[in-house]
Amino acid sequence: MIQVQNYIKRYGDHDVVKDISFTAKDGAITGFIGHNGAGKSTTIKAITGVIKPTKGTILINGIDIVKEPQKAKYQIGYVSDSPDHFLRLNGIEYLNFMADIYDAPVEGRAEFMESYAKRFGIYEKLNHSISSYSHGMRQKIMIMGALIHDPPVWILDEPMTGLDPQSAFELKQMMRDHAKKGNSVFFSTHVLEVAEKLCDEICIIKGGELLYTGTLDDLKETHKSQASLENIFLELTEKKEEEEVQ
Repeated sequence: MIQVQNYIKRYGDHDVVKDISFTAKDGAITGFIGHNGAGKSTTIKAITGVIKPTKGTILINGIDIVKEPQKAKYQIGYVSDSPDHFLRLNGIEYLNFMADIYDAPVEGRAEFMESYAKRFGIYEKLNHSISSYSHGMRQKIMIMGALIHDPPVWILDEPMTGLDPQSAFELKQMMRDHAKKGNSVFFSTHVLEVAEKLCDEICIIKGGELLYTGTLDDLKETHKSQASLENIFLELTEKKEEEEVQ
């Protein structure tokens, strides 16, 4: 479970994220939705301990990411918005490196690598340098690295970017399977069709402010609408823009 409580991130005199609170529950996929620059990555970087909140508290399974960062990070599998990391390693070296960091048992690693690499269609490339991988292949190996220790909290920042349709399908199934085991899956996206089909709950952010958090059914009920998430999202964000102009 991820609990974000009154999170603010300020740079200079500008609040990039403005006092937001939400919970990403266990056993659920929570989508974090917003335009580019809305504050999604800034929030995810705070949740994962990459940056510190200016104010507020972030708990990972009850562990404060600021006060006990190492303990909290052991709970997390994180896929960042850039897969261009550890390029000098080959795929197997990288996956073993990630497993070692999280003290994952040695037994079972080879089976995990074979199973997931075959699902992603990169099994024959595991001995190749990551620097030789395409963007999509790098994304796949980073996803595998985030899952190799079976984290109770899986966080992904725009994970579909660069994936071919088959791999995107496999990733969505992995996310569903991970949540069904009682884990928390939290991912950011601006692709609303994906969020609508995949998410149990959604958080909508605009200009650093949280406009909605809850289920899609509740959102539609609130708006008395059977419209698509895309239409409701546009309505919410346009209303916010109008309020800012006034």
